[in-house]
Amino acid sequence: MGGAVLTGLALAIIFPSIPQTARSLAGLPILAPAGASSPAAPAPPAGSGGHAHGAGEADHGEEGKITMTAEQVTAADIQVAAVSSGVLVSRIAVPGVLTTSQDRLARVTARVSGTIAEVRKGLGEEVAPGDVLVVIESREIAEAKAEFLASSRSTALAETTLAREERLSRQRISAEQDLLQARAAAEEARIKLDLSRQRLFALGLSEAEVAALPRQPVTTLRRLEIRAPIAGRVTARAAILGAAVAADAELFTVADLSKLWVELAVPPRDLPMARQGQVVTFSGPDDTRGEGRIIFLSPLLDTETRSARAVAEIANAEGLLRPGAFVTAHLATAEQPVDVLVPRDAVQEVEGEKVVFVRTPEGFEKREVALGREDANGFEVIFGLDPDTEIAVGNAFVLRAELGKSEAGHGH
Repeated sequence: MGGAVLTGLALAIIFPSIPQTARSLAGLPILAPAGASSPAAPAPPAGSGGHAHGAGEADHGEEGKITMTAEQVTAADIQVAAVSSGVLVSRIAVPGVLTTSQDRLARVTARVSGTIAEVRKGLGEEVAPGDVLVVIESREIAEAKAEFLASSRSTALAETTLAREERLSRQRISAEQDLLQARAAAEEARIKLDLSRQRLFALGLSEAEVAALPRQPVTTLRRLEIRAPIAGRVTARAAILGAAVAADAELFTVADLSKLWVELAVPPRDLPMARQGQVVTFSGPDDTRGEGRIIFLSPLLDTETRSARAVAEIANAEGLLRPGAFVTAHLATAEQPVDVLVPRDAVQEVEGEKVVFVRTPEGFEKREVALGREDANGFEVIFGLDPDTEIAVGNAFVLRAELGKSEAGHGH
């Protein structure tokens, strides 16, 4: 037995990392487990296999603290803001559907019967006001233009005759009756010219097009250019090259989708919470969000659904929202001021505790908080956080992940 002890002692001296079981068998004292603090434990030499921190990684110090430089915070896109008071808003959810705004929708008709000679815009194309969509050849437009040109010439002749009769009357050469007849003829010609001009306007010609008619070739008299009345996008097209069309045929639909309507069905129990001009928030597919305002609230209930129709207008400048999609509208019902309000993204859960990450000169520090009331955007903090304290309010989950790495390292 003594020989075994001597052998074990020799092995322990030569191989200090001998397993604990062999030390026990040799009757040697059990060494402290790896990672336990010991005043005599030497620090590992540089480059001896310890973890090296990259430029984008946080350095983990004592428990609950994360060491990060300003550059690392910026690289991780962590937003920091000072805590302040705020208002909690209670809301109700109302179903809705996105539709094209009726104030920004144009249905373009032929205006005259004829044949489609050109189609210049296709489905889905963007158009500006005045862009030519389609060209129609029509006998009706040819007759209207011819009538205008004839009236223009008749008016010019009548004006010339009237000027001559007035000159002769001043020289007492012409009879007064001739002057009166010339004035009546000139006035009649002006009336016919005005009527023919208004007819062309009704058929869709602009002021500039009417003024240019006397200088245009005769072959263009039968052509009518149909133009876009508003800026937007072609959402429907029925015009086919060579097809015969009636005067009231719908050829194009142009919609401006920069603003949309949200058709809402408000239940009777929620009607006291809704009012015209009220600001509402929306959440839609793919987590799209927006804000709008109620522009119409019907005083009548639908006989089938027993709900009231409400219409809200919402901005869609980037075109992310599409008519036909279902959304949920949130209407504010009450407002409650609170002393400390933090965004929802600022609050993280760590080991079952609600925490925020407080900004420190070295980085961030985990701070357990007690939460009170809440709304769709934030939480009331009733304990653990003072106003004006700077905390991570955006991408705080990155800090939670870094904290998890730190605690995992301490656990080995």
